[in-house]
Amino acid sequence: MDRYYWGVDLGGTKIECAIIERSTDKCVVRERIATESDQGYAHILNQIKLLIDRCAEQLGQRPIAIGFGTPGTLDPHYGVMKNCNSTALNGKPLDKDLSQLLDAQVVLANDANCFALAEAHFGAAKRVKPNAEVVFGIIMGTGVGSGIVVNGKGLYGCHGIAGEWGHNVIEPNGALCYCGQSGCLETVISGKGLERFYFEQSGVELSLPEIVARTADDEHAQATMARMSHYFGIAAAQIINVLDPDVIVIGGGVGNIDALYQHAQQAILPHLFNGELNTLIVKPDLGDSAGVFGAAALVK
Repeated sequence: MDRYYWGVDLGGTKIECAIIERSTDKCVVRERIATESDQGYAHILNQIKLLIDRCAEQLGQRPIAIGFGTPGTLDPHYGVMKNCNSTALNGKPLDKDLSQLLDAQVVLANDANCFALAEAHFGAAKRVKPNAEVVFGIIMGTGVGSGIVVNGKGLYGCHGIAGEWGHNVIEPNGALCYCGQSGCLETVISGKGLERFYFEQSGVELSLPEIVARTADDEHAQATMARMSHYFGIAAAQIINVLDPDVIVIGGGVGNIDALYQHAQQAILPHLFNGELNTLIVKPDLGDSAGVFGAAALVK
């Protein structure tokens, strides 16, 4: 077995690689390079190879297997990427092309799944409940996504869409979502969704941090926070009723709002098929390191 496991976070603007020692779970090499995705798919592949070559030179050996966190999903039926905001990747057999280019086994997962894996293996979930059976990792920022980890492994599903929590309708006849549905959870409790609600109520355009800062004496900010807690409670209860996770970790800009945690119990319990809530709901430990560490966990 290789002494190290390798992870790569493939983003729209940067590609980051981390090499972690198996025996200690410590990162021994970490490098990044610009993606330059506007130059096309072949150029992205070349940038990845350049980064891997640099890291291999530092370590003194090449990888046997590499985990990649991607801005989309590998379709399990067609073997090509889909739903990538780095659109040059869509329709491409990324895992096969990378495996051939790097002469290594390649495992892919989207960024939300990598976030969940990272917090389960190295971060908050491991810290608060090391033997957690099920971890649900949420990214609540510009959009809403999530990942599911069961017994240390990511759950991806028949269509490769396991964890698409943000695209379940929570508010029928609500705002139109880019996915084509109306009232998706993403349109309601994402940062943009909360900002839009505040504007509709107040006529004033503010960023989410500005709205949060006004909560003490602004009735529209209070209503925005109440809406966030209410719909989070309903949606989180649905997840708990189905998956019954030990830990829920919330990342992203909305996940920084303390009120989300302060009111989670009272928001979830009315909708929960249980008399008490024992699932731990926590902030993440790893910050912007989650993507690359989660990618490494794919081959841990």
